Amino acid sequence: MSDGKQFQLDAEQQQLLDHADKYAREQLYPLAQRMDEEEWWPQHAFREMGELGMLGVTVDPRYGGVGMDLLSAGLIAQALARWNHAMALSWLAHDNLCANNIFQNGSEWVREKYLPGLCSGELIGALGLTEPGAGSDALGSMRSTARREGDGYLLNGRKMYITNGPVADIVLLYARTDPAAGNQGISAFVVETDSPGFSTARKLIKMGFRGSQTAELALEDVWVPRSNLVGTENQGVKVVMSGLDYERAVAAPISLGMAERALELSVEWAKTREQFGQPIANFQMVQAKLADMYTWIETMKVFIYQVLAASAAAGPEAAGHGRIHMQTAAAVMYAANMCNKVLDEMLQIHGGVGYLWETEANRLYRGNKLLEIGAGTTEVRKMIISQGLLA
Repeated sequence: MSDGKQFQLDAEQQQLLDHADKYAREQLYPLAQRMDEEEWWPQHAFREMGELGMLGVTVDPRYGGVGMDLLSAGLIAQALARWNHAMALSWLAHDNLCANNIFQNGSEWVREKYLPGLCSGELIGALGLTEPGAGSDALGSMRSTARREGDGYLLNGRKMYITNGPVADIVLLYARTDPAAGNQGISAFVVETDSPGFSTARKLIKMGFRGSQTAELALEDVWVPRSNLVGTENQGVKVVMSGLDYERAVAAPISLGMAERALELSVEWAKTREQFGQPIANFQMVQAKLADMYTWIETMKVFIYQVLAASAAAGPEAAGHGRIHMQTAAAVMYAANMCNKVLDEMLQIHGGVGYLWETEANRLYRGNKLLEIGAGTTEVRKMIISQGLLA
């Protein structure tokens, strides 16, 4: 389905979206305010999602997964983000950045050891790539090291902005195994967070997505067995690139889900909020804002679905270069930019009440900037697209 002809979901895909939406609305939405106010994490949520088939979405059933494609994963992300975008982000880090990457690149031993727990929700996963002082240039500026020690490696360093960091059981973590080789001297490891020397240096307090736990991680002589190497030594860049494009493809629906909820809230508020003796929905300027929001969301939806379908058809070997590299960067960039516009109009429609911290509109609005920064900033996304065009 990479020919661009898929403009709407089929019956099975719509059923999946509705299934995830119902769960998120009934079970995760009631948790959203407390998660935001207290940066609280509901320990039971991932196990529930595992039982309902919303974890291990792209993982083969022989490892406990569901065996669906990236479009299916994107639909779950969209539904979760409608009702609890913080949980959607944690789900993305767990299911796509960690579980899917291990499935695509891990040895049979690593798959059999870790994927069943990740798919059931017994284990919570994270990705450990970014470091203090290393954001967009995460690979080139990486300082964490992994030195051979017996039948394994000693890992030292720090990781920054790690989604699920404070609650993760395992981290797919990158470190330099050959410092002299630049980006070609990086390796990927599955690291268990209860390993001696592994710690949460600090939990990070954020402006938005507050319920999604984020941390700086510290590694001080953390010993990891050679069997926990993901891919081959010094080939971590391949592991990164095989996952990053598809992270972007599945991250884009989070913007879509948040924008959909913002429009819903705005319509409800416009119908009930009265000024000058009538609902503000009667004013043409408000109607124009709602019309723009709807149009932006519908164009987001078509583009996101097309790129997800193309990514699913292309497979992991197409990641990191060519058309898929450009498309996924464009999809996540466009989705984040349009979501920002939708959320801005939502706050304008809500007026003063939208500026209050405790409102859902405010919670959504505070999340918008992360969507333009995470998984590569807007500027990095533009670089990827333009470099592809000029190649």
